[in-house]
Amino acid sequence: MRSIVEVVAALIWDGKRFMICQRPEHKARGLLWEFVGGKVEPGETKEQALIRECQEELAVTLSVGDVFMDVVHEYPDITVHLTLFCAAIAEGVPQKLEHNDIRWITPAEIPQYAFCPADEEILKRIIETTRK
Repeated sequence: MRSIVEVVAALIWDGKRFMICQRPEHKARGLLWEFVGGKVEPGETKEQALIRECQEELAVTLSVGDVFMDVVHEYPDITVHLTLFCAAIAEGVPQKLEHNDIRWITPAEIPQYAFCPADEEILKRIIETTRK
């Protein structure tokens, strides 16, 4: 059995839209859309990892809130335990330091984008919770 990689990501809302980022073409799952985030490094809390990743990838400082949900997903090359936090940008304007593109979309626009498979359950939950 292979080890599970701890990954964190941010669900950042701006009114009725939330942020998605397109993975760089040269990386695994290149050009698929995802939530900003990354791997938890040894010695970091999940919240610390998320704040660091967003500084590195978007040049923004996050205010991290509660966990929206978490998912375990097996890819052919890696198994991830993804924890998605509700978050807000405390400082800065998102910049494409690492991603191919950044978009703000509404839940209704989700079907127009090809997301990483690990995000599918999360996207269903976003659609369900915003319909209420």
